[in-house]
Amino acid sequence: MRSNIILGRGDLEVIEMLNKYLIDKIVGIRNVGDGKLIIDVKPNNLVDVVNVVTDKLGGIFVTIVGNDARSIDNSFHNIYVFSLDSLKTYLLIRVKLDPESPKINSITHIVKGADWGEREVRDLLGINMVNHPDPRRLILPDGWPEGINPLKKEFAHSIRPELNNSECYVPLRSDDVVALPYGPYHPLLHEPEYFELHIKGETVVGVEYRGFHVHRGIEKLGESRLTYNQVPFVAERICGICGFVHNVCYCQAIENAAKIEVPERAHYIRSIILEIERLHSHLLWLGVACHILGFDTGFMHAWRIREPIMNLAEALTGNRKNYGLNLVGGVRRDINKDSSARISKLLKDIKHEYDRFISSLTAVKEVIRRLEGSGLLPKPEAISYGVVGPVARGSALKRDVRVDHPYAAYKDVSFKVPTYSECDNMSRLMVRVDEVYESISIIEQLIDRLPGGSILAENAEVPEYREGFSGIEAPRGEDFHYVLTGRFSKVYRWRVRAPTYNNIPALKVMLHEVPLSDAPLTIASIDPCFSCTDRLLVFDVDKGKKFKVSYKALASGWKP
Repeated sequence: MRSNIILGRGDLEVIEMLNKYLIDKIVGIRNVGDGKLIIDVKPNNLVDVVNVVTDKLGGIFVTIVGNDARSIDNSFHNIYVFSLDSLKTYLLIRVKLDPESPKINSITHIVKGADWGEREVRDLLGINMVNHPDPRRLILPDGWPEGINPLKKEFAHSIRPELNNSECYVPLRSDDVVALPYGPYHPLLHEPEYFELHIKGETVVGVEYRGFHVHRGIEKLGESRLTYNQVPFVAERICGICGFVHNVCYCQAIENAAKIEVPERAHYIRSIILEIERLHSHLLWLGVACHILGFDTGFMHAWRIREPIMNLAEALTGNRKNYGLNLVGGVRRDINKDSSARISKLLKDIKHEYDRFISSLTAVKEVIRRLEGSGLLPKPEAISYGVVGPVARGSALKRDVRVDHPYAAYKDVSFKVPTYSECDNMSRLMVRVDEVYESISIIEQLIDRLPGGSILAENAEVPEYREGFSGIEAPRGEDFHYVLTGRFSKVYRWRVRAPTYNNIPALKVMLHEVPLSDAPLTIASIDPCFSCTDRLLVFDVDKGKKFKVSYKALASGWKP
């Protein structure tokens, strides 16, 4: 089934403002429905357009999508995504670049959050970012051969290039600054990750992050081998905690591209599972935060309360995690009356237990003192980096995709969006504390109003070369998926941006001039999600250099 594109009030206002400020800069405007606009601009006008979108329209940076569209229109595309929250509209700014030598001016000097996105398209598509402030690779390892870009269409997903022996980039530091490795394995980290903290005395004065050690190539896999209804099962494995969010986000992006009308009951079921996932994610994080603070009693209580929620997820979907519930056009399993009654009873019990836990947690003065005033992220910096989720709301930014860009059944429920203005670790903790209560309320409303009807759209067809995208409020913040449909029931381009991608760069601000003892807690406050680490960095202290050693060399008896 197809739904007609209807221009919302916000879309009309955005179009009027674009025509007012940028009439001579825009090549074309296209509405793709549900508060989503795409504008085409010439490369030399990009910086001017971004300035207007951020200054005049209040746009907040979301991500950058690079696309090898040479087989479609003989060009590379760079798509800059902004959220106009007050107008409930996503605005995508597309530039088409030379197929032989693609290049575009950097916008990182306007929005700091564009740094990673620009470096990613440079790595994966070979698009040169003119005047970008950071020359280092982001996704690819330092020894990756020049001129080989994995997201170009001629690059097969099975290719494994041989790495060269190039040295890693080492930032310059003064003699009185010590580089302290934090990770990739550390007792306070719940996943492998690598930070290099620059310490002067007992104070952190800088931080370097190196991630993407195991870049699984999920986007490439989705574009190369999987059909539309196989991708959701891979998308659910992008994150070990909030995988269902990615699953729904992908499905909604395809549904947006194909204009598929999803049954209301399916929207409600998706929303119920999304909020169950938010509950167990926030409780997991609260437990980890207590552990980092040395309050292990709180850790055990948080995880004890979480366990019945995991059991409920299993009862509703068949699995505690990786539910396999979604298909394009709806869901595969229904919720019966017995399950609805069980959910209602469980939520009442959980709320009672949670009240007692939060009362005890906030009564521990040592915990509160560690949280208050640490890890500061002022509101202007939060906007510039485009941070999302509890990190944004803890910095007085009232941003929530469920409200700003309503989807699924969220238009039918009422809830508060907790925000705090202190901009510290305590604020980010309290946002999550409050959101647990809101999620319980949302699920109760959804269960009471659960409509009848089918759970999967019939005869859902996906036309070729249609664009679609979707934002979903994950426990960590906004997930964003972009798709360009292709031939033979496969996506031509699938772009995934998880919330941690926007939140990690802001640690440069949050960790600046803080005591070393606050660093683990501040890093944990963004609830980071990382891929695993599969390579080793060796530091030569005498020469001040670092270099890689492969597992093969280690197994052969390598010695420094």
